[in-house]
Amino acid sequence: MQKFSSHRVGVLQGSLVLFSDYQDGGVMWTGEGPRELRKVVEFSEAFREVPAVHVSLAMWDIDQKHNGRMDISADMVTEEGFVIVFRTWGDTRVARVRCDWLAIGGVGNEDDWEIL
Repeated sequence: MQKFSSHRVGVLQGSLVLFSDYQDGGVMWTGEGPRELRKVVEFSEAFREVPAVHVSLAMWDIDQKHNGRMDISADMVTEEGFVIVFRTWGDTRVARVRCDWLAIGGVGNEDDWEIL
């Protein structure tokens, strides 16, 4: 369990298209074997400590003639942002993917005191 030391909790969320490789013949659509895409997400406001981050597939468009093999995760999570990691392998052909994300963590308050 992640416990937040702040009495205020902030929630940020977002949605972004990771790629549309069918449009330009990108590697997720035309390639084979292990493939990986990493996308940096910067929070609009920093958290006080490292937040809990959840990512999920919101839309995926794949070739129906091949197996759908996909993995999506959050990596390198900090108070300022994180990296979305999308992976596929084998003969899977992925045309496009949209990812939704949610970050929950402690945030500051204008009444907080900072002792230097």
